[in-house]
Amino acid sequence: MASSQPQQQQQLQQQQQQQQSGLPYSLPMAQMGGLPLVVPDIPISATLLFFFTLLAATHMAIFQINRRREHNFVFSALLFALSMARIATLTMRIVWATQPTNVQIAISAAILTQAGVIIVFVVNLFFTERIILAYHSRLRQYLFVKLALRILVALIITMIIMAIIATVHSMYTLSQTAKRKDRDVQLFAATFLAVLAFLPIPILIISALVPSSNEKEKFGTGQLRTKVFLLLFTASLLTLGAGFRIGSNYAAPLINDPQWFDHKAVFYTVTFGIELIISFTYAVARFDKRFHVPDKTKGASTGQETTADEIESGAFNTVVQTETASVGLGQSEPDSAVKVDKENSRALDVEKGRSV
Repeated sequence: MASSQPQQQQQLQQQQQQQQSGLPYSLPMAQMGGLPLVVPDIPISATLLFFFTLLAATHMAIFQINRRREHNFVFSALLFALSMARIATLTMRIVWATQPTNVQIAISAAILTQAGVIIVFVVNLFFTERIILAYHSRLRQYLFVKLALRILVALIITMIIMAIIATVHSMYTLSQTAKRKDRDVQLFAATFLAVLAFLPIPILIISALVPSSNEKEKFGTGQLRTKVFLLLFTASLLTLGAGFRIGSNYAAPLINDPQWFDHKAVFYTVTFGIELIISFTYAVARFDKRFHVPDKTKGASTGQETTADEIESGAFNTVVQTETASVGLGQSEPDSAVKVDKENSRALDVEKGRSV
């Protein structure tokens, strides 16, 4: 406790210097992790940066190897993007520790911290949909099932944009009314994202417990039960992190009275540690094999292409239509040639009759 008091006093002095420096203005509430210091923030950030660099290389290597084998799995590229976003976030936090009065760097670090986690949200929602359709493939015929994932992804992007705009605006105004509105937007967006982080858990449990009249679809390698447990584990970690963030936002202690949940150890564990564990777990579990749905995979009961695969490939329908058209043309060529020969022979016969 004695060692933490000088750090709090140093952070308070830095906060006052920021407020005196003019636009943009720093927030009066304590933030998770507080203002970064040379010690311990730089050593911790450098260590985490090293691990995220290893994970970025791992996921990109898996993606490129699979791509050469025509094993398209874009989620490996998404987790590579998550690692790169966290590398940028930690780098910005190191710079912030060396320039504690630079609010522009603080804003950049806050934006990167908020934006990175949505990648894991999107990945988990895609995997949740695949497991739902594996248990209940008849749901493919309903339009709302096809639109649900697209709507949720759009809402996630919208919420994170709202939170970023509110965060930036709150640092460029002294109006208390505007600050309250910005805070309301931040709390709403954070609450919505916390609900989305938790959403796969009840959906997976219900999908597994509710009996289905059709057989379970198989996709990827491994048992479906293992996929469910893997996704429940990552969704639980995401929910824990989102819960901590939203709880600290609602509590909002003042800068001179930070609480235990604002401690640096909690910040680095909840924000970066959880994402590190999730990314590492997916890589070790070879999720690129477990959750992979090959192109033109047919449903076991419906005979329709999987919705998740259409979204993943982006141009899935175009590829299928092109291949179907080419196959159709290839099959019709002999028949067309026979018809042309017959028509030519008939024309010759008619001309012979006319000449006679």
